[in-house]
Amino acid sequence: MTQRGAIVTGGGTGIGRAIALDLAQDHDVLVVGRTESTVVDAARHPRVHPLVLDVTAPGAPAALAAAARKSLGQVNVLVNNAGSAAPAPLGGIDPASAHAQIAVNLTAPLLLTQELLPDLKATRGVVLNLTSAGSTGGRAWPGFSAYGAAKAALEFLTRTWAAELAPHGVRVLALAPGVVESGMGLRMGSTPEEYARFLAETAGTTPLRRVGQPSEMAWWVRTLLDPRATFATGAVVVADGGMSL
Repeated sequence: MTQRGAIVTGGGTGIGRAIALDLAQDHDVLVVGRTESTVVDAARHPRVHPLVLDVTAPGAPAALAAAARKSLGQVNVLVNNAGSAAPAPLGGIDPASAHAQIAVNLTAPLLLTQELLPDLKATRGVVLNLTSAGSTGGRAWPGFSAYGAAKAALEFLTRTWAAELAPHGVRVLALAPGVVESGMGLRMGSTPEEYARFLAETAGTTPLRRVGQPSEMAWWVRTLLDPRATFATGAVVVADGGMSL
């Protein structure tokens, strides 16, 4: 049987790591991330290959594609998961921070997907973009201008690419998580106490009265990749405990 190959950007921590390790059940997985220690740790799984790379760096798309072809042989799945947020209100947004958030959350998925397009067409593969429940449904999201705008634009790309690539048998989908206990707040600079308080407060205002878990997001990715889901493309699945209602 031909081995299936999957790429997960931002796969060393949080949701990306959960997705990568879940996909490794039946895929060879290339985990891509900036931090060597977390990427190498994820690659302890025998079917996970590490690539330490900043997806926003010049030349990153070509370098990633070359590594994927060498490690995986073929690319059936591209999960654009890498992302970052730096909350700030309008009037207090640092230009460099805004550019960085747009680069990782929007420009990198666009250029990586374009670079890997020949591979995805060859396998009639799937592109899965990680967006955010905060940028769906027309809700305001104070403090997240750059991050939210980039994620909303990624939803637009999901629908546009789905239409463009359908004739080639390539499906494009998006998963929009709500607040997930992924450690993202700690990576944004919160203390453990602040992050725990944020999770508790969010759970209290979410209709299902809890936050999500990375394993639940990995389950959704697996479900969207299932051969029985091949009639779905261009869809954005919101998994947020009802937060966006």
